[in-house]
Amino acid sequence: MSSVAVAVLIMAGLGIFFAGILAVAYRFLRVPENPMIEKVEGMLPGSNCGACGQPGCHAFAEKLVASEEAPSKCTVSSPDAVEAIAETLGVDPGQAEKRVARLHCAGGRGEARQIAEYAGFESCKAAALVSGGGKSCSWGCLGLADCETACTFGAIHMNSNGLPVVNIAACTACGDCVTGCPRDLFEILPVSHALLVQCKAPLAADEARALCSVVCDACGRCAQDAAPGLITMQDNLPVIDYSKGGPARPAATDRCPTGAIRWVTSEQFQEIEV
Repeated sequence: MSSVAVAVLIMAGLGIFFAGILAVAYRFLRVPENPMIEKVEGMLPGSNCGACGQPGCHAFAEKLVASEEAPSKCTVSSPDAVEAIAETLGVDPGQAEKRVARLHCAGGRGEARQIAEYAGFESCKAAALVSGGGKSCSWGCLGLADCETACTFGAIHMNSNGLPVVNIAACTACGDCVTGCPRDLFEILPVSHALLVQCKAPLAADEARALCSVVCDACGRCAQDAAPGLITMQDNLPVIDYSKGGPARPAATDRCPTGAIRWVTSEQFQEIEV
């Protein structure tokens, strides 16, 4: 018998030996999965969007069965589905405030100054790499709908001004638009956070106002008029921290000279052009 044949037989024997060990180990050492996990997973939407904070519906079902999460944490499930899961598990459905995608830019075609005409592949990522999309503001929305394409729930569409519109009723806070935007303009926020800063250009005064009519010019009036600690100016932009400051009120927006910070009531959240 040749050395090659011997080597083949040895390798085959080793393969059979170790396969046998694995089969025995699986037979006696495996931990059966709780059948309730599969049942609860079947009651979840199956979108695996990650809005609950878990990598998918199976992982979330494991957390639910282990009583480590509340059913209401699934923002895609309907209220009836959440109640059904809670009833199945014999737990309280919990109360989770609706969270939505918010866009930190209001500089559409009618507001942001154009310095060039982009005529390439219709993608924000492509425009950002090639020419910046043609707007003078290199921090603003490029308007080529990468966020709309990324949203698997159909909660975003582009308006005639070249800006995304978020349908709050359809938004599940999955975060796909956050990762899909090359300018990092989207943020997932609780719906009750009514103060919205619609600019990310870190400039000030005339330098900022030369870019866009709704730019933040870093005047700081919103921080002065807000409850102490609620708004601070960082890198020429207002930063809102609900955990540190006092209550948010519409007065913080009253003296903004450009409208770069807005107050949006819950009634307006049905569908807001941002």
